[in-house]
Amino acid sequence: MAKGLRIAFQGERGAYSEEAALALFGEEIELVPQRTFDAVFAAVQEGHCDHGVVPIENSLAGSIHRNYDLLLQYDLYIVGEHNLRISHCLIAHPGVGLGEIRRVYSHPQALAQCEHSLRELEGVQVVATIDTAGSVKMIKEQGLRDAAAIASERAARLYGMEILRRDFEDERTNYTRFIALGRKPVTPEGEAKTSLAFAGRNEPGLLFRCLSAFALRNIDLTKIESRPLKGVPWEYIFYLDFAGSLSEERCRRAVEQLKEMANFVRVFGSYPRAPAAWVEAES
Repeated sequence: MAKGLRIAFQGERGAYSEEAALALFGEEIELVPQRTFDAVFAAVQEGHCDHGVVPIENSLAGSIHRNYDLLLQYDLYIVGEHNLRISHCLIAHPGVGLGEIRRVYSHPQALAQCEHSLRELEGVQVVATIDTAGSVKMIKEQGLRDAAAIASERAARLYGMEILRRDFEDERTNYTRFIALGRKPVTPEGEAKTSLAFAGRNEPGLLFRCLSAFALRNIDLTKIESRPLKGVPWEYIFYLDFAGSLSEERCRRAVEQLKEMANFVRVFGSYPRAPAAWVEAES
């Protein structure tokens, strides 16, 4: 990647999104922390940053629904993806013992990924925050010696804190899929993935007919998820990922057929497909 790219991510320095940004764009980028996911999307759309990196789903806790909704709200494209192994650490001030901890802070997704491990800590209050690394920074700056945070080893190192327990997540096969956002679409080379959203009238067989556009062309659907359609009770919008690029004729024809059956179709882009998480784990 070119030097000097400005990459927006949600959270403080040391966040998992920062690690994903470095994996996607290289070490010579300018990292631009943002307080919220909305701010990441806005920074890219308004031209303050070249790209943004946000999590879209976790292998244990599921989808990050806010970012699915923001994909529809902003005029941006998905230009890349990365599957990041999430290894949580329980982090506190140097010299503080595990038995002294009375509160644990972290992002709700991280707390959900460590639910069973947290239950093993007796008499500990769990407090949700907006960021993993930001929780470490807060404990550091406020001098909270009876508190710990769930975050990355990188965050502990950046803020000069101590790791009480490593591999704090409930499952070792804990991965988060991050997507890279850009103002212009890309044409991927090699293995690719395409993401889109569609909606139609709530009638018998609609979803079957829509998906048949891909099945008839032997196109692998890697994910499908429904979300409530805002302003229309009990109507839904479907988010779909499939293997392939719109540069391929069969994929273009499948999307064209989908548009004939659905009332709404929004293509978020075709982009290079990240290696499967289990492939990375074995390598």
